[in-house]
Amino acid sequence: MTASTTAPARRRLHRAWFVAAVAFVAILGAAGFRATPGVLITPLREEFGWSAGTISLAVSINLVLYGLTAPFAAALMDRFGMRRVVAIALLLIAAGSGLTVLMTASWQLLLFWGVLVGLGTGSMALVFAATVVDRWFVRHRGLVTGVLTAAGATGQLVFLPVLAQLAVGPGWRFASLTVAAAALAVVPFVWWLLRDRPEDVGTTALGADPEAPRPAPQGKVNAAVRAVSVLAAAARTRPFWLLAGGFAICGASTNGLVGTHFIPAAHDHGMAEPVAAGLLAVIGIFDIAGTIASGWLSDKIDPKVLLGVYYGLRGLSLMVLPSLFAATTEPSMLIFIVFYGLDWVATVPPTVALCRRIYGADGAVVFGWVFGSHQVGAAIAAVGAGLTRDHLGAYDLAWYGAGALCLLAAGMSLAIGHARGR
Repeated sequence: MTASTTAPARRRLHRAWFVAAVAFVAILGAAGFRATPGVLITPLREEFGWSAGTISLAVSINLVLYGLTAPFAAALMDRFGMRRVVAIALLLIAAGSGLTVLMTASWQLLLFWGVLVGLGTGSMALVFAATVVDRWFVRHRGLVTGVLTAAGATGQLVFLPVLAQLAVGPGWRFASLTVAAAALAVVPFVWWLLRDRPEDVGTTALGADPEAPRPAPQGKVNAAVRAVSVLAAAARTRPFWLLAGGFAICGASTNGLVGTHFIPAAHDHGMAEPVAAGLLAVIGIFDIAGTIASGWLSDKIDPKVLLGVYYGLRGLSLMVLPSLFAATTEPSMLIFIVFYGLDWVATVPPTVALCRRIYGADGAVVFGWVFGSHQVGAAIAAVGAGLTRDHLGAYDLAWYGAGALCLLAAGMSLAIGHARGR
């Protein structure tokens, strides 16, 4: 026998890992504009004289559309494929980000930053990650969900310090153009390398039984009708409202409050904006580790228990935050940043796991609606915190209120059952 016939066949890396890698890059590219609101609030206020409340309204529109687009995007991915939907989403992000450099009135900020970018980012992000995992993975689902969720944090880590330096150096317009260029650069990778389903390349999902019957695609179903019908069915069950309510509080305490207002709040206490942006970037570093670890834990521990722990610890940390702000970066603030980073979006993998476990094949679309509640909560918090700053001169009440809501979310999560209607 020759060496070629006796040597064991080399194991090839499953195609699912390549799809996950492309998804990671796409989500990372879209995350650039998600990182910019806190960086641009002060420059826009100084150049145009717009109030924090006006700018926060644009952020809120962005956050609402980011969330409410998600369930329809999940259905559109079933109807037209992930590749087309994600490529168009990235083009919308690039268009919205690029057009902001031409604006002269606040309504244009609402249109470009709020509507276009909101629709683009809402068409991918976490619902895109959930769809990739559902289609391409049976084994390691929690871990891969954590890794793809961490892509958003990685985007923040990569873009935030750069955008902050551009905003205070060449100007906020250069920051917006940088984001537009990054989103455009990802489009070719998505179009050439992303595939919608394992069947498209003659394989099965990682860990799936090759002999098991494969679920029929939803290609003939109208995307909007399916999204609404799934919502109507899920809304009749108790777990949906507990998941949606908890995730709304999650959005309020992360994207809406800390993500949008941490930098201007730190600036109120004398901290330079690039320094505050650097602290948010550190949150992004630890968010990667925390989210991946949460995905791994979601494969091994009851997801509702994980959610209860995450929300409870987050609430306690937010109640301490107002006493930590200072002109310089003190050790106590660094401890908060590390802790909050580990907890930032650690809630996503267990939430996705619960949607999949309770709602089965409709899990990705249900998660899209749950994620919509996340962004509604974020939008309310973004405007509410801005108005709090305008009328009270400080953000303290916003921090305390978010902390109390997180403790409520912890109780709601622990009350979730594992069957529809419970």
